[in-house]
Amino acid sequence: MRLFLRSDPGRMVAIRTSSADPPGTSVETLAPVHTRGSFFSIAAGNFLVLLDASILNVALPDMQQDLGAPAASLPWAVNAYTVVFAGLLMAAGSVADRWGPRRIYRFALAGFAVISTLCAAAPNVGTLIAGRALLGLTAAGLVPASLALLAALYPDPAQRSRAIGAWAATTSVGLVMGPVLGGALVSLGGWRLVLLVNPPIALIALIAARTLSGHRPKDHRPIDGAGLALSILGLGSLTFGLIDGGTAGWARPAPVIAVALALLVFGLLTLVERRAASPVLPPSLVRLGRVNADLVTGAVATLVFYGVLFAVTLWLQDQRSLTPLQVGLFFLPMTLPMCFMPLVAGRLVARFGARPVIMVGLVADILSGMLLACADRDASLGWIIGAEVALVLASTLAIPAATADMAIAAPKHLAGTAQGAFNASRQAGSAIGVAVLGTLATLRADGVVLAACAVLALIVVAITHRTNVTATG
Repeated sequence: MRLFLRSDPGRMVAIRTSSADPPGTSVETLAPVHTRGSFFSIAAGNFLVLLDASILNVALPDMQQDLGAPAASLPWAVNAYTVVFAGLLMAAGSVADRWGPRRIYRFALAGFAVISTLCAAAPNVGTLIAGRALLGLTAAGLVPASLALLAALYPDPAQRSRAIGAWAATTSVGLVMGPVLGGALVSLGGWRLVLLVNPPIALIALIAARTLSGHRPKDHRPIDGAGLALSILGLGSLTFGLIDGGTAGWARPAPVIAVALALLVFGLLTLVERRAASPVLPPSLVRLGRVNADLVTGAVATLVFYGVLFAVTLWLQDQRSLTPLQVGLFFLPMTLPMCFMPLVAGRLVARFGARPVIMVGLVADILSGMLLACADRDASLGWIIGAEVALVLASTLAIPAATADMAIAAPKHLAGTAQGAFNASRQAGSAIGVAVLGTLATLRADGVVLAACAVLALIVVAITHRTNVTATG
């Protein structure tokens, strides 16, 4: 029997059912009138997030000189954004589930445009860091809402895996463009031009988002304010301690107190979440082994990627005296594969499953770490490019595979919350990666930390995979 029904605006879907098929096993799109435009309007939000993450790195030395900022403030120009982003992502997922992903998505796009403009006008580094923190607030609304909208646009799991691969490839163009575009803009008129790229893109996406589905789940969870506040405080304290200790030394009370406070807050968070009526991470999610493995994968893969990107950017400008534009061009071999590799990852996940693809990606992370661990102060640029190509292949396999797996493993009524948790783990990894790898003295030390983190993540994923196979067998 075939039942035709109109679900989202602009497209008709047919659900084919029979006594031999499980309910909802075949979903086909009959008239995708606005599907392509809807896809690109959804992808624009994450494109902005990735563009903003990569375009700023090459502008940091010019920003430091123009604002007279201390070296210790450079990681915070990046991490003020990511700490708030990470802390609010889970809340944004819950908010998207409650008020509808389209409404949250459009509101976040408008805020991103306005606050980016204010950041470009910052008179000092303190104002810029505060603006970046506010930008993280609006960015937190983009990613889980866009993924929830994508899941609604492609309800079939196989189609969704391929769509997520296309989404990741499209949005990864932001990473490809970021270093080159940022270097060109800094050379043309300074770091402020870098931040003015965001508003026109956000406004175009805001107009296009009118065609998206206005559906919102009937069931939603209340927001756990105490849990969210503690998670932001804990991550912020940990990041501050790692940055301060790495840049000014650990033989002082400030970084030690900050890390101790973070540990105390995380312990308190565990106690609060056990008693919360609606915890930040619902127990039904935490109990799923696949979900936990995806969270670990997202955190580690992003930690090593953005940490190395930040560290190598400063190394190229400080140690090799490259211009911002030259640094951007140097990253092309690293960023160009991001245009097509997520598409490959989506197809591999659809054919072989997520876990093998994730494990291959983590092995490539280990290889990248080993190459960097062998690099000395006078390492050739070709050697560094080899390490970065291995790193980007790792990220473009592991992250899309874990994203697709999270979309399938999480219960449908917690889709926004699950994607919020996954992307929160990624942004937390990004903040810690910049704090740790960006403050280490040498690329060798970066490589050792990278490889060690990847090995630990590989062990976690392998154990979880073995447990799942045993349980399902």
